[in-house]
Amino acid sequence: MQSSTVRTLLVRGMIAGVVAGLLAFALAYVVGEPSIDSSIALEESASAPAHEHGDAAAVPADEGEEEELVTRPVQSTFGLATGVLVYGVALGGIASLAFAVCLGRVGRLRPRATAALVAGAAFTTVYLVPFLKYPATPPAVGNPDTIGKRTTLFFLMIVLSVLVAVIAVIAGRRLAPTLGNWNATVAAGGGYVLVMAVACLLLPANTDAVKETFPAALLWEFRLASLGVQALLWTAFGLIFGALAERVLRPAATAAAPSTSEAVTAGPAARTG
Repeated sequence: MQSSTVRTLLVRGMIAGVVAGLLAFALAYVVGEPSIDSSIALEESASAPAHEHGDAAAVPADEGEEEELVTRPVQSTFGLATGVLVYGVALGGIASLAFAVCLGRVGRLRPRATAALVAGAAFTTVYLVPFLKYPATPPAVGNPDTIGKRTTLFFLMIVLSVLVAVIAVIAGRRLAPTLGNWNATVAAGGGYVLVMAVACLLLPANTDAVKETFPAALLWEFRLASLGVQALLWTAFGLIFGALAERVLRPAATAAAPSTSEAVTAGPAARTG
């Protein structure tokens, strides 16, 4: 594939990431932010009695509470939109490069099908599998002192999942001539599932347990919203980028169709002349 084509696909992937990010932001704002607001309200109500019965008089007024650098309305609108859009653009660019590598190497699939396959694989390896081990939690659940540890474990799971997936794809391609495409794909997929299952058992668990007093329904509402936002992001990206990539990679076939029909029409005319 020419470098100019790869560059064009990269730009198309970033554009698709922006559009998919806008859709994901809309869903996150509608279904995700209410659960976050409820979690923050629970945290504030739980900490209020401690301030009421504590030595509030002994604490100076200017030290009693920290000034909030970014207000909650800004976090739930501009902050959320910025984060989701940057995330969508970055992953859109990376996924478009992965698409350029996979095109023509994972079977005789059209660009749309290849884009859908790449998006589905990215959603599974980058989010779904790590989510099963370290599910998302709203702000009021975890201890703020353990954020660094939880983030490190989550990203370690992402790196491991992507690495094992790449090895599985390489192994599947090498087994294909011997086992056939279907059997090689099943074997590679089974190997990925087995390795990641072992990794889930060996990696340390999240010791920052959910408080027993935290509502289970609210916790699952937040986690389902997080899962739904990621699913929408990657589904939208796969569909949008597949359509854009199809237009980039198949202009010659579209342009060749009229010339072919003209040649067929001109053939009899030439013979009759």
